[in-house]
Amino acid sequence: MPESALKITEDLNLEADRIRAIANTKIDEKKRGKLGQFMSSFSVSSLLASMFEGFSPEEKLLDAGAGVGSLTSAVVNEAMKTDCKRLEGTCYEISEELHPYLEENLAICSERAPYNNLGFRAEIFKKDFIASSVTNLKSPTIKRYSKAILNPPYLKIGAKSEERALLRSVEIETGNLYSAFVALAIKQLEQGGELVAITPRSFCNGPYFNDFRKLILNECSLNKLHVFHSRKSAFKVDKVLQENVIYHLTKGEPQREMVTIVSSSCAEDPSPVEYQLPFEEVVQPRNPHRFIHIITNEEEREIANKAGNLPCGLEDLGIQASTGKVVDFRTRENLSQEYVPGSVPLIFPQHMRNGVLTWPLPEGKKPNALLHNEKTESLMVPNGTYVLTRRLTAKEERRRIAASLYTPDTADVPVVGFENKTNYFHANGEPLEENLARGLWLFLNSTIVDLYFRQLNGHTQVNATDLRSLRYPTAEMLIELARESDTLQLEQSVIDAIVTRVIFNER
Repeated sequence: MPESALKITEDLNLEADRIRAIANTKIDEKKRGKLGQFMSSFSVSSLLASMFEGFSPEEKLLDAGAGVGSLTSAVVNEAMKTDCKRLEGTCYEISEELHPYLEENLAICSERAPYNNLGFRAEIFKKDFIASSVTNLKSPTIKRYSKAILNPPYLKIGAKSEERALLRSVEIETGNLYSAFVALAIKQLEQGGELVAITPRSFCNGPYFNDFRKLILNECSLNKLHVFHSRKSAFKVDKVLQENVIYHLTKGEPQREMVTIVSSSCAEDPSPVEYQLPFEEVVQPRNPHRFIHIITNEEEREIANKAGNLPCGLEDLGIQASTGKVVDFRTRENLSQEYVPGSVPLIFPQHMRNGVLTWPLPEGKKPNALLHNEKTESLMVPNGTYVLTRRLTAKEERRRIAASLYTPDTADVPVVGFENKTNYFHANGEPLEENLARGLWLFLNSTIVDLYFRQLNGHTQVNATDLRSLRYPTAEMLIELARESDTLQLEQSVIDAIVTRVIFNER
């Protein structure tokens, strides 16, 4: 590229970032958060645009949730380095406050693109992307795009909302704006069209995104994933703590044998690490939910192969994982700070620390007991031995899965209550056999389980469905684990050594 042309692309990038920075100061941070809007910096935008695999002489680009146009500007920048002669952009942005900045950015692109022999024209749609896309998809002449680039808003969609009904009318079932935007973009791509998006990583696992994953994997080839080591890397300026992933898809192409997974400290990292993995290790055939495993190196691959190929699912063990039945605010009149006659233990996450259950906690913020009566009977389970995990962990906590053991000698009662922010392992609603439970407790507290879970799960929530998706040792192995330890006060290194020896037959 001539030096003068290179200077134009550099100026274009600087202009886009200048406009974004100004817009960020003009729009209230809380309002952006309420709308789920987090604008892409030049470095993030450039990273996304660089993931397109090539440019034809003519391209039609969709930028849904365009913000100030940073992504479109980055695509123009990439196209100017190629033999692309004509780029037609379609930008959707509903926020009126952003329209002047978007218009300015696109005008600069239109002005400077011809210096690199690129004809660029863009149309701005100042209306709802979901409604407009549904109208387009129902039209006898659907407008198609050859490329789509997205940094969509991150907000939930109400089950009975107008948006949800519109999405269902074009056979899209999802409860979040980001997955809705990506799904609609896929449906509007032409065959062979490419999509690059940056979204939360949460779609990679869990039942909430089953239909979305099915759409992606049925209609596209998943070619590339890019993850950041830090949760804050992609949107540092906007104080976003989402764990994000960038992905590249090709519509209508048979799934490629290998998936490229890139990891970096941030978008500006000069030395990102690239790793190739067979698709069947990214989306394991035995998993009916088609979870997407993000494995970035050989060590993580070894963990996935070990933990992912254990012989049993929970159903094979006769064990179920469920969410605690007691929703505290729905039964306030039956809560008790103290364990009093006529009450039973009510176990909250506050009672679970470092693998050990401590109950009661008289000075704790949450109640310790639940009155046992006709209204609360259905919320109880028989007193006995259960393995518990917390559903929510703080982002700075060392572990995602931290299991505790509830034993029947906690209190002399017929039943016990588990609060809704806990998960509990049981046998068809009944307590677990003691040694089986102790072995399960030890297994769940091993480092390999925690590391494997992090490959599957990009957020701090641990749902019962996530626990059901894991693979487990046989009942005999779990019981052998229990026999290898006579206390719950174990150092992490001791737990890992026992699990390695008994489960993986390694010394």
